[in-house]
Amino acid sequence: MKSNIHPQWYPQALVNCACGNTFKIGSTKDGFRVEICSKCHPFFTGEMRYADTEGKVSSFIKKQEKAKEQAPILAKKKAKKQGLKLQNEVTGPKSLKEMLMGA
Repeated sequence: MKSNIHPQWYPQALVNCACGNTFKIGSTKDGFRVEICSKCHPFFTGEMRYADTEGKVSSFIKKQEKAKEQAPILAKKKAKKQGLKLQNEVTGPKSLKEMLMGA
């Protein structure tokens, strides 16, 4: 077994939570900062609150608003595309015989 390859072990690493709670754990780092711990997590406290730390809910709402703004533009593009397909199907030859007779 090789010696001196393992990282430094800190048996009393301090963890600081955003709510102000601190506790000690064993780790290879001497300290941590966390956003949610067992003192403030809704599962352990019984509170009904949302932990939207990354703004996922707000980004979803922004995407929905942008989709509503783009809906009429996309509908026009889709109608235009379908209209062109219908015109091509009506005016274009349907078989090889029709293509040769037209030329």
